[in-house]
Amino acid sequence: MFTLIGIGAASTAAHLGNNFTTYLVGGLIDRYQFTPFAMGAWNMAETLSYAAAMFLIAPRARQLDARVLALVASVLVVLAQAGSALTGNFALLFAGRIGTGLGFGILNSAVNLAAGRTEHPARWISLGIAFQTVLFAAIALGLPQVGASHGVTGMFLALGGISALLGLMSLLLPGGKDLTGEHVSKPNPPIGADGLRVLTAMALFAFGTLALWPFIERTANAIGVPATEFGRYQSLATLASALSTAGLAAISTRLTRAVPMATVLGACGIACALLTTVGTAPAFAAAFIGYNVSWFLTYPMLLGLAYDCDSSGRLAVMTTGTWLLAQSFGSLAAGAIAQGFGGYAPIGPLGALTCVAAIAVAWPLARRFDKDPAKDRSKAAVTTH
Repeated sequence: MFTLIGIGAASTAAHLGNNFTTYLVGGLIDRYQFTPFAMGAWNMAETLSYAAAMFLIAPRARQLDARVLALVASVLVVLAQAGSALTGNFALLFAGRIGTGLGFGILNSAVNLAAGRTEHPARWISLGIAFQTVLFAAIALGLPQVGASHGVTGMFLALGGISALLGLMSLLLPGGKDLTGEHVSKPNPPIGADGLRVLTAMALFAFGTLALWPFIERTANAIGVPATEFGRYQSLATLASALSTAGLAAISTRLTRAVPMATVLGACGIACALLTTVGTAPAFAAAFIGYNVSWFLTYPMLLGLAYDCDSSGRLAVMTTGTWLLAQSFGSLAAGAIAQGFGGYAPIGPLGALTCVAAIAVAWPLARRFDKDPAKDRSKAAVTTH
């Protein structure tokens, strides 16, 4: 239970930016009239810093303590959010995003390291996401109300307070370093062709499906959905994601890789296309729920491939870093598209195309692991500690 709470809290804290920066983008545009391109760059500063932190940690993964990482990261995020609440200067806000990005990246590294030291990492990642999405459902209801009453300043402070609370809960992560003989005596091996295939699949998936994310609240607003109603949609979507990821955790040891992965990737691509092409609130809500559920199922499946390739967790940290790097460029591209085309419509179909490409890249590797008896999930031990 302590491991579940620790991984769940750290996972929640690590993804606060990814899930709720969209409200800050909308609030800053409303208050300071920043352009979509400027806000795409602002979001990119966070996600690039997130990725940089993970790539810096990856080579040192075996020698680091997940609990210490979570504590340092939480302090950094709280300070950056509080500082951002006190300014309307774009340069200072930009610096604040770099601070939160570094903190979120360190936190996510802590999650990946802690999960990688269990017997079934993908299962623990799924359990952490289920825990995270339950909390996100409550935050999605409350944060827009804070914004309506106290503006973007209130939202910065609220997110900083949530990070502080989650940081304390993250102290329940398993502590210590990976001191097993194999990991100490052997240097980090090259990622190889299999590792490169995993990184490429994650990059394609993240670039397309998350390009729209910083502007998703603006997309809803464009068809007449206010931020408070969008928050209700997000709450429903995250609750649905919690149920689906909990279900995935329950059956993950009995699943093959290739077919489930291709199914959820395809569903995510379809949902992406619908998000920017439907014109009614109910249709948008349905697409948004489908998008969230399929995204949170795809992510642990791709991360599971990384653990199959490298059980130390180093490739998993690199894979998550690649996600953030790809998202960084995706958000910048989305800002440019929105400003150039006067709307967000082309961004969703772009996500559908990159999901198809990700399936093509990951399929051969997933099929090979499905046929490998040494990696047969039906025979894997199910950890309960």
